[in-house]
Parts: sequence; C-alpha cells; structure tokens
Amino acid sequence: RNTILYNVAFIILTTVLAIAVAILVDEIRSRVASKIYQSLILLPYLMSWVIVSYLAYAMLSGETGMINNGILKPLGLEPVSWYNAPKYWPFILVFVHLWKAIGYAMIIYYSSIVGISQDYYEAATLDGATKWQQIKHVTLPNLRPMICILLIMNVGKIFNADFGLFYSVPLNSGSLFPATQVIDTYVYRTLTATSNIGMSTAAGMMQQLVGFVCIIIANKVVSRIDADSSLF
Repeated sequence: RNTILYNVAFIILTTVLAIAVAILVDEIRSRVASKIYQSLILLPYLMSWVIVSYLAYAMLSGETGMINNGILKPLGLEPVSWYNAPKYWPFILVFVHLWKAIGYAMIIYYSSIVGISQDYYEAATLDGATKWQQIKHVTLPNLRPMICILLIMNVGKIFNADFGLFYSVPLNSGSLFPATQVIDTYVYRTLTATSNIGMSTAAGMMQQLVGFVCIIIANKVVSRIDADSSLF
C-alpha cells in the first residue's frame, strides 16, 4: 500500500509542480537569471541521499533540529520527536521527494517549452489571448506528448520505491516503519536478516514484470486517448 500510494502522489505532484516551475522559468527574460534559477532548482537532484538525510536530520533532530529550536520553541509550542512520530512522515517524504526530483523534471519540460515555435504565441497575442490563455491553449497542448511519455514511464515504476528516500532519510528508524516501509526496504531488511538471496531476487523480478505490464496498459490507455502521444 505504501509503495503505490507514495508513487501515485509523487507522479501527480511532481508532474504538476514541474510543469508550473518550467512555465515560470520560461517567463524569465534575463538569460543570466534564468540560468541561475535552473541551476538552483536542479542542485538538489545532484545531491546523494546521504547528504539529503543529513540535511533532513539538521531540520528534524529532536534536540538540535532547526524546526524544533528555530520555529516551535520560539512560538511556545512543544518540540516534536520527528523520528518517533510516523504520522508526520508521509508529508515529510513527499516534500523531500519533490524538493529533490522537481528540478530534473522541470528541465525536461522546460526544454520542451523552449522548442515550441514562437509563431503560436505571436498568433495568440494578436488574437488577444491573455498569458493564462496562451499557457492553456498553446503551452499545455504542446507539452502533452512529453507529459504522456513521462507518465507512462513513471507508471512502470509504480511498484518500485526510491530506496535512498525511504531508508536513508528516516535513518532506518524502526518506529517509522508503518509510514516508511515500502517493497524495496522490506526486501533489503529481509535479505539482511535472513540472507535469503532467492527471495530478494524473486521480489526484484516480480517488480520488473509488474512494471512492464503497467507500461503496456498505460501505453494502451494513452494510445486510445491520443495515439500521437503514446510510446508505441
């Protein structure tokens, strides 16, 4: 359940926010500023999960964390033991994933936006279209093939989880397993506890097989809606 629900949230939110950020970056007219913003947004994607886990710990540590000491205590609120409170971690993990992944997705969508002919926008401007109408009727329709392709590829990984996110960021805290346990971490912990290599191999093959079936189904659905946007 955790694996599927997290991936569904990741796919939807990453797609929406990456497109929004790509459109905003495209509106920046200064070439230097645009490059700076792209680099800053992409920087988290280039960090390893070990570094991200240390950054998260600096924010969430019960004794020295910035959230407890810099926000909650000055406001007179009780500090939270984040690494022993599973109820907060679905939101924390989604936030960390978006912070790290949105830059890469944004670059992909931004490159597609840059490739859209300016003739469309000029024609829309002459027709009196507002900026929002240009986005709705020009930008988004031209992004649809890329959105569909990335969606199909992401659906194929819906039974796979980012091991670093779910293992390193929560610091492998046992009390957080109800919110952070996914297929990949379960297989890893089972392997380290039992040394059952056959089971972990079978689980990996099953993930890939199910992912392949999901890609076929998603591509079939997309091809029925818009044949030009499907992979094959």
